[in-house]
Amino acid sequence: MDVTAIGEILIDLTQTGVNAAGVPQFSANPGGAPANVAVAAARLGAESAFWGKVGDDGFGAYLRRVLADNGVDQTGLRTGSRPTTMAVVSVDETGERSFRFLRGADRDICPEEVDEDAVPGTKILHFGSVSLTAGMSRSATIFAARTAHKRGGLVSYDPNYRPALWANQAEAAEWMTIPLPLVDIIKLSEEELPLLTGTTDLEEGTRILEERGLSLIMVTLGGEGVFCRWKGEGWHQPGIPVKVADTNGAGDTFLGAVLSRLCARGEKPLEGLTRAELKDVLAFANRAAAFTCSRSGAIPAMPTLAELEGGRMP
Repeated sequence: MDVTAIGEILIDLTQTGVNAAGVPQFSANPGGAPANVAVAAARLGAESAFWGKVGDDGFGAYLRRVLADNGVDQTGLRTGSRPTTMAVVSVDETGERSFRFLRGADRDICPEEVDEDAVPGTKILHFGSVSLTAGMSRSATIFAARTAHKRGGLVSYDPNYRPALWANQAEAAEWMTIPLPLVDIIKLSEEELPLLTGTTDLEEGTRILEERGLSLIMVTLGGEGVFCRWKGEGWHQPGIPVKVADTNGAGDTFLGAVLSRLCARGEKPLEGLTRAELKDVLAFANRAAAFTCSRSGAIPAMPTLAELEGGRMP
């Protein structure tokens, strides 16, 4: 397996517009950041799997089908007693999002449901910070990351900060920082950088993370692209101009694209990686994210490898 993601899979009730009376209209899209990353990587040529939990309901069955339809192994997707989690995603006139979570089954995956024997068989184990917020999922996620780290695999982390899921910012910063010693690859936003490092300065913040032992550090900058640090060097990789329909899932697409490209290098995705190679990887990922921004929804908006390799522009 190239990429195995663990964490939340849910229904994004995404605002698609308003009707004639000005009432917001929503579509029930598949989502959840780790599931998005698994799908993005699969669509772009990687072999991927997802571990998580859904409810025994119509939404849960739908999400399981979405993973299967996108070529993601869902052997590790469990069914729980609570309903499938939902996130209400409202979108403003610039395409930026706000979230309201209705938590359910995603919180309930426990360490005993993590396939420990499957961990050594994956090149990259990926997780996000939403599953660190509460419930048994916190223990399961850290257990999976620690197991991958101990057995020599790479660990990827997205500390995607959702204020509504934490009691306060201090609690979020504490728990979002705890897994860092296990992590090799991190993708975070400009807004999340000071939570983990205490600074908004891209050079300084990424240097702090590198000193803590992280290898590949990527700070996404929206339409401006990404700031990357690798092997002691930091640089800005420009984004791709695009008419934005919806930014939901863009960061997950970017990361899924990066992981898929790295895995294509072989059994040890970071070994011998040059700056020139990495710049090509980031350019590819920025194009993938631009495609997602140009369309509505998260998973439904993600590009395929054929779209990117065919030279199409979003």
